[in-house]
Amino acid sequence: MNPCPAAPAGRVDFVLVEPSHPGNVGAAARAIRVMGFSRLVLVAPRDPGVLEHPQAIAMASGADDVLAAARRCDSLEAALADTTLALGLSASGREFGPTPAPPRPACEELVRELGASARTRVALVFGTERTGLSIGQLQLCQRLCAIPGAGDYRSLNLAQAVQVMAFVMSEALAADAAGGGAPLSSPGRAPGTPEGEPASGAQIEAMYAHLERALVGIGFLDPAHPKKLMPRLRRLFSRTRLGVEEVDLLRGICTKIERSSAKDDR
Repeated sequence: MNPCPAAPAGRVDFVLVEPSHPGNVGAAARAIRVMGFSRLVLVAPRDPGVLEHPQAIAMASGADDVLAAARRCDSLEAALADTTLALGLSASGREFGPTPAPPRPACEELVRELGASARTRVALVFGTERTGLSIGQLQLCQRLCAIPGAGDYRSLNLAQAVQVMAFVMSEALAADAAGGGAPLSSPGRAPGTPEGEPASGAQIEAMYAHLERALVGIGFLDPAHPKKLMPRLRRLFSRTRLGVEEVDLLRGICTKIERSSAKDDR
């Protein structure tokens, strides 16, 4: 049975970015379904008809409801538009990105996010089978996670990685619900979450775009030679959890900068 949309498990998205093998999509659907999740999101799959592909249906092995309800998006930005905390899976860290955490503490943070408000949503983001997530895609995730493995070989099949994370996420939710020790999602604001309503992925990306325009307007950012300014700013803000009011404040500052710059150009 699918979890209630308002329940914590109903606010967890498993996002597959540019999957190329229908069998992996079906196996991923099975993996999350058996762990009590139902929300599968595909970003620009190589085969537009992958959800109806015989291999996907066969590998889903009865998780047809997950395939039928899967959401398709043209971009990762669109997939994360209403997400308040996204966890990207990566075998190693990336420059200007957060340090990858092991699966258990990473999933426990997602559970705390879900407990902070009924409006919060989280996503676990998995890259393509061959190359994983790109640097740009990882920059859209506020947190990174690395599944540990042998030092000389850490390559997991996509569906295997989904299974591992779905299992750990399910355990974290179960432990929180059972109240063993201090609840992860205790009533009120969870540690690390912003005061007030947390900003969504769409709101944060709009803020970054506004900030970039403002910095170009005052000549602080040269679009022809941007260097690594915006990735550094993304890393700076990813260390915090921005709320809606904080995003609005930053955008207000950007608007003031743009108006002052326009006056100076007259």
